[in-house]
Amino acid sequence: MLDIIGEKLEEKAMINFLQRFNANPFKVKFKDNEFIIGEGAPLFTVTMKEPIPVSKLISSTSIALGEAYMDGTLDIEGDLYYALNHFLGQMDQFTTTGDVLNKLMHNPLTKKHQAEEVQSHYDIGNDFYSLWLDETMQYSCAYFKNPDDTLYEAQMHKIDHILDKLYLKEGMRLLDIGCGWGFLLIEAAKKYKIKGTGITLSHEQYEKFQERIKENHLEDYLEVRLMDYRDLPKSGLTFDRVVSVGMVEHVGRQNYQLFNDAVDSVLVKGGLFLLHFISGMNEKPGDAWMSKYIFPGGMVPSLREMISDMTEDNFHVLDVENLRLHYNLTLLEWAKNFHAQLPTIRKQFDERFIRMWDLYLNGCAAAFYNGMMDLHQILATKGINNELPLTRWY
Repeated sequence: MLDIIGEKLEEKAMINFLQRFNANPFKVKFKDNEFIIGEGAPLFTVTMKEPIPVSKLISSTSIALGEAYMDGTLDIEGDLYYALNHFLGQMDQFTTTGDVLNKLMHNPLTKKHQAEEVQSHYDIGNDFYSLWLDETMQYSCAYFKNPDDTLYEAQMHKIDHILDKLYLKEGMRLLDIGCGWGFLLIEAAKKYKIKGTGITLSHEQYEKFQERIKENHLEDYLEVRLMDYRDLPKSGLTFDRVVSVGMVEHVGRQNYQLFNDAVDSVLVKGGLFLLHFISGMNEKPGDAWMSKYIFPGGMVPSLREMISDMTEDNFHVLDVENLRLHYNLTLLEWAKNFHAQLPTIRKQFDERFIRMWDLYLNGCAAAFYNGMMDLHQILATKGINNELPLTRWY
């Protein structure tokens, strides 16, 4: 009897908490009970096998709801992306206590620790990523020239867009910090005959990039190194161009200046630096669930702090572009591919992992749609370079 009364109290407290997300109507089903949150006909249904304690919802709303979904105690009847759009559009109603954030965001910033964090995500396996990325194996925001572009076409547009901005010439030396599986440098070498170096902390990416260099007979043009960006200043390397796509989010807020200093140390005077990164409106610690399960130690810079740190190294900003909605479309394509490959993925991973990644891909798509995050490209020169064409020659 006491158990029943306790469950009823937890149920009532949970429903009262969920009332804060009433911008659009939805239904909550728990055992034999149904509740309507908001006014009007419900647009989707949340089914609960057991109540989520309010103490967990207050401690971290995103972790509490995310873990309930991963564990299967919370499910969505209807489109997951649609439901996440509803909740993330009201992110100001989420709460996270300081002790949770401090525990998750504590990052010693050592090279060993950062390598472990990067490898925990990117070394899941090349076979896994190849299932739902396009054949270029680019795990970053694509560039949709047309809404009906395929993911492959959009990723090719992105590479062309970046390489055009870098204004490459034959024989130039190009560094890619956080090079992924190497497609950008491969295309740069083929198209412009540059000499390229990629650095990564992921063993899986390193090995795959080495394979691709050999497959494309580019040994005279490209190399890849397992290397921390903090080792660049003492490397003796110099480059005419530096690019970094989706890597600075891993270095930690305390290290943004160090990252820019490292670029400055290897870039020739007048050289071009293109930084492609997920950005936030403000300097906030980030989402607790994402930090716990997807990108441990990850931190999203704001545009203003990144530009401010760049100017400390006398980088002159030529151009800033926001590709936020392009990332929304990219993530929706990844989520669609992920679902199409579920029979194969289920042979490798358990249901909790699958639900976690489904939540991650659709949740990020919703976050970009709702403007919780942006995707910026900053193009800058080291010092003054008046020999370039006018801005937006690309």
